[in-house]
Amino acid sequence: MRTKTLTQATDTEVMHFLGQRLRALRKARRITAVAAAEQTGLSRRTIYSAEQGDNPTLQTIVRLLRLYGSIEELSAFIPEAEISPMSLIEKKRSRSRG
Repeated sequence: MRTKTLTQATDTEVMHFLGQRLRALRKARRITAVAAAEQTGLSRRTIYSAEQGDNPTLQTIVRLLRLYGSIEELSAFIPEAEISPMSLIEKKRSRSRG
């Protein structure tokens, strides 16, 4: 079977990938699911569901990434929008008129 890129993957496959990553982060930090639940205020079931890629909420992802010391990874998850060259030109024009 050929490995798909995330671009080629279905939404379900992407969610499964996300769950695998969350589980790997937890295990790498040697945190049990029970401890993760206690430290984040989430239920064990929520932890397990997230690790299965069962549509975790963004708040669940944020809490888990914070616990795992990976909250900065959200910058890659949702990068800052780039300003287009045309927007820069328009901005310069409006300043010179103003």
